Order: sequence, then C-alpha cells, then structure tokens
Amino acid sequence: MIDTKKEQERDELHRAIWAIADELRGAVDGWDFKNYVLGTMFYRYISENLTNYINAGEQEAGNGDFDYAQMSDADAEEAREGLVEEKGFFILPTELFCNVNSAADNDENLNETLERVFNHIEASAKGSSSESSFAGLFDDFDVNSNKLGSTVAKRNERLAKLLHGVANMNLGDVKDHDIDAFGDAYEYLMTMYASGAGKSGGEFFTPADVSELLTRLGTVGKTEINKVYDPACGSGSLLLKAEKVLGKDAVRNGFYGQEINITTYNLCRINMFLHDVGFDHFDIACEDTLTAPQHWDDEPFELIVSNPPYSIKWAGDDNPLLINDPRFSPAGVLAPKSKADLAFIMHSLSWLATGGTAAIVCFPGIMYRGGAEQKIRKYLIDNNYIDCIIQLPSNLFFGTSIATCIMVLKKGKSDNKTLFIDASGECIKVTNNNKLTQANMDRIVEIFANRTEEKHFSHLATYEEIEENSYNLSVSTYVEAEDTREKIDIVKLNAEIKEIVAREQVLRDEIDKIIAEIEVGV
Repeated sequence: MIDTKKEQERDELHRAIWAIADELRGAVDGWDFKNYVLGTMFYRYISENLTNYINAGEQEAGNGDFDYAQMSDADAEEAREGLVEEKGFFILPTELFCNVNSAADNDENLNETLERVFNHIEASAKGSSSESSFAGLFDDFDVNSNKLGSTVAKRNERLAKLLHGVANMNLGDVKDHDIDAFGDAYEYLMTMYASGAGKSGGEFFTPADVSELLTRLGTVGKTEINKVYDPACGSGSLLLKAEKVLGKDAVRNGFYGQEINITTYNLCRINMFLHDVGFDHFDIACEDTLTAPQHWDDEPFELIVSNPPYSIKWAGDDNPLLINDPRFSPAGVLAPKSKADLAFIMHSLSWLATGGTAAIVCFPGIMYRGGAEQKIRKYLIDNNYIDCIIQLPSNLFFGTSIATCIMVLKKGKSDNKTLFIDASGECIKVTNNNKLTQANMDRIVEIFANRTEEKHFSHLATYEEIEENSYNLSVSTYVEAEDTREKIDIVKLNAEIKEIVAREQVLRDEIDKIIAEIEVGV
C-alpha cells in the first residue's frame, strides 16, 4: 500500500531541490553543483541537529522557552567541550545555518562568513574522537569558485540563493518527519546528477533498486547484523541500505567503508550524517583498498555489499608484497594488473565473517576469462565459497549499458552446490534505463533463499558440473534460455507447401491452355 502523505512530501521535496538546481545550474553545472547543495544541506542538518539536541535537554530541565539559536556566543562557549564529546562537533549560535541564512542578503562578505563557519565546524572536532569524521568535510564547497560567479557580489548572490533554497526545503524535524527527508534528498540529488553526468557521476552511485537487491540477498533470514562493510563505498548508498532494509538500529556496530576518491569520500561521510548516523557509528577511510586497506582491526564483517569499479588497473604482481598478503595469497595467484575485479572479490572474502554474506556486483568477463582469473575462480569453487551467481538485466546502471552479474559469497554454506539465476529479463524500462521492481526483486530473492530450481530461470550446479565446464561461472552455461521463437508445425507446413505446389501446377496448366488457344487463333 502506498503512503500518500509520504509520497506527497517526497514529491514536494524533490520539486524544491529541482527548483534550486534550475535556478543556479546555469552558473554551476551538473555534477559540480551537487557539492554545493549537499554541503548546504549538511550545514543545515548539523545546525538543526545540534540546536534540537540542546533545546531538548533544556526543556527536560524545565526551561521551556529556551532556544539555542538566540543564545549569545559567549554563553554558548561554556558548553563547547561537553557537546563535542556528545555530538562530535560544536557550532556557535551566530554561526548556525538559520542565523547565517537570515543575514545572508545583507552580508557583503557572505563567502568569507561561510568559509569561517565551515572552518570552525571542522576545527571544533580536532583532537576529539570525532576528528576523522569531520576533517575536510567542506573541502569541495569552494565559496570563492568562479563557477559561482565572476565577482564576489555575484558569488554571494548565488550563495544567498542557495542558503534560502535549502532553508525553504520542507525537511521538518529529523525525528518526527514521515520520510527520511535529508537522506532522501541526498539520494534524489545523486540520482539526478548521476543520470545526467554519465560515467563521471554514475561510478559514484549505485541505483537504489540494485542497492536494495544486494542488501536483501546479504541479509536473508536475518533481522540484524553486527556491521556492514563496502570496500569501494563511493557515496555510501549501499552501506545505508542495510538499515533501510532491516530497520533502524539493526546494524549494531556500525557502517564501515573505504573510498579512494576524496570528493566521493567526503560525500559518503556527509551521507552518513544526513541519514542520522552518529559520528561514532561509522568509519569511512580514504585510501586504496587493494594496496592500503584501512580496517584490518575491524574485520570480520557479517554483511559486505559492494559495486567495485569494473576492470580497473592495480599493482598486481608488480608489487612483490601482494602475493604474500593474507587476503590474496590463498588463491596462489593475483588478479591481472589490468583487471582488479577479482582482487576486490578476494579482499571481501578475506574480511567476511564465518556466518556472513557478501553480495558483490561484478563485470561479466571475470566469470569466463582464462589465465589468473580462472585460477582464482577454481580456488573459490574448490573451497565452496561461491553461493550464487545472478545474471542481471542490461542498462541498470548510470553511464553503462553492460549487463552485470552479482556474486554471492559465503564461508559457511550448507551444501557444496552453486546456484545460478538468470534474472536478465527481470526489469521494467524507465526512460533510458532498466529498473528492478519490487516484484522482480522478490522473485530473485525467493529463488535465492530457497535455492530453488526453475526451468529457464535457475539451476543448482554441482561441483562436478562446474569442474567439467573448466570453472566457467557464466549463468548462460548452466541456465538454458527459453526459446521464444515461434514453433513451426512441420507436418502442417509440408501440407501447405504441397497445396501451394498443386495450385501452382493448376495455374501453369491454365496458362498453357490460354497460350495454346492464342497460338491457334493466330
């Protein structure tokens, strides 16, 4: 059943975001512009989050008329230390979003004001346990960029419009709003720009339907998990789906991820805050996962979900240390230098908990290519780590039409078979892309959960079958596609041909007869 109120609020929110984009994008185009909107939303979010927290405490103490936004900076300073410990950051009353926004039109130095405020917010966390969660968060919000305008006055005019636009968004109070408003606005913005920015945007964002499918596959039979991890987390949409699918507080020990791109790393941390995840409940690192993993002390993980970059280059056997790395050494061979896909698979398997599940989107080539990749597949099958391979429809992702696959890994399988699912037809077309519906996902997850065989859709392959096929893991090798061509009745066709030939002969005889009569007449 569709919640009409919820849908109306969501539509209203999306229209407000689009209005800001429409007004400003002539100056700041597409993918870059989202940094400004998301940065401003984040600034509003933490300002309101802190204000609500302080006001609630005062009201509980009987001070019903208290409003932190109206307090003097000098008086507020006394609470700085305690608030940094509890919330991870501190903002002076004059530097709150609502106060900077209301003064924006008359502030000739608005760009400097915002730069100072952002520096103060980041500095407030320095030396505390939240420092890594806040450091550099506003780096991509360049208040002096020429993209905002050629003069300070023009830049400030656009910055003021940006503040007003975000202030007018109906985001409500985080706690009592019907939709996860800040988080939803984030996802809408990312989708909006990813679809328009092709690969440059799409590589940072896994569409919501694919994210949900991965999470559902990874949490079958579970109501909660210890923690979720993504070795190539992008903007964090996959990590946060675990809480959305399982419910609030179902991820007990938090969200862990690593991202090599600094801009996307900042977006991911902002995304965590906008989804109301506390600074002490996530740990996102910025480094190369394959050569400099940052969560050795945190693994193993009960749920790993990921959509790593396809066929990127990596050090491979150019780095002599990697073959002895405990993540890669068990296979006895490294993924090719030109194709790191299976290095991400081995890394994920290594950090997976015994009772956990990893669901990873894969480039189809890794399922059938020879050489080192075949040896790694052999290792994975010989040790019974591959639970399922799912062929997805083409055109699900922004910026690429490739029909990708999902590999599901488990360390504690109950049998030694591998399930293959051909879900290439499980989608609907929406504008230029295909999309998985709830019904599509339900069918895939049900077959996966029950390990059911269904003609032309799924097959439970034995170890011997896979071995006979030289460890080829392409779904088409094991699931015969349905022949949708029109069936021809040969007997009926022959009878029709015979009738046509006979009719043809009659016509020939009649033509010969007419010609003979003409010749006699002549």
